[in-house]
Amino acid sequence: MDETSDSSGVGVLDKAAMVLGALEGGPATLAQLVAATGLARPTAHRLAVALEHHRLVTRDMQGRFVLGPRLQELASAAGEDRLISSSLPILVALRDHTKESAQLFRWQGDYRVCVASAEPKTGLRDSIPVGATLSLKAGSGAQILLAWEEPERLHRGLIGASFTATTLSQVRRRGWAQSVGEREPGVASVSAPVRGLDGRVIAALSVSGPIERMGRQPGRLYGPAVVAAANRLTEFLRSIEESGL
Repeated sequence: MDETSDSSGVGVLDKAAMVLGALEGGPATLAQLVAATGLARPTAHRLAVALEHHRLVTRDMQGRFVLGPRLQELASAAGEDRLISSSLPILVALRDHTKESAQLFRWQGDYRVCVASAEPKTGLRDSIPVGATLSLKAGSGAQILLAWEEPERLHRGLIGASFTATTLSQVRRRGWAQSVGEREPGVASVSAPVRGLDGRVIAALSVSGPIERMGRQPGRLYGPAVVAAANRLTEFLRSIEESGL
């Protein structure tokens, strides 16, 4: 690696930072990491696996490298991510009310990433761990993140999606989204928007579980509870911002 102003003088650390930076835009195969960083293939692989050991990197269901949960944990511990830290008690309350898994998703590159979750204490689980990277083309969380976007980005997002513009119009009208077997066979979910101080949608708050429990119209059963939880998180974030804390 060339010695530039970006170099810390500690080569292995600089190369690891390059790998993490390459993953900021979303999942990457080893070949894509090599192309993005310019590192030799064995070096890129060795660094990615070492970062995986420390949970700074993990892998998605396709085996691609993605940013790991440890990064979110460190950000929350440092008080840098109020969205995540503020969401945790609300997700736990929603989980306890619905008896289903509760998650918070944020848009990252061309994907959505689970940044916080609360799993049922007992029984069957629809586990989506923190750090999991999911498609923006399917699922109620994807519908929420896309529904209020600018027209150009919305239309691009609909290309190849499992839902339509009509679906997103319905989402905007009723304030929640639902999916049944859309992202994964046998799984249903309901999501609602979390908004920032400017009213922009910054995250999707969701519950998910087996279709046999949630039914074919999960929004009728869980929509009001998910919307109420998302609104509580929105109001709490607004109160923090307005108070200047």
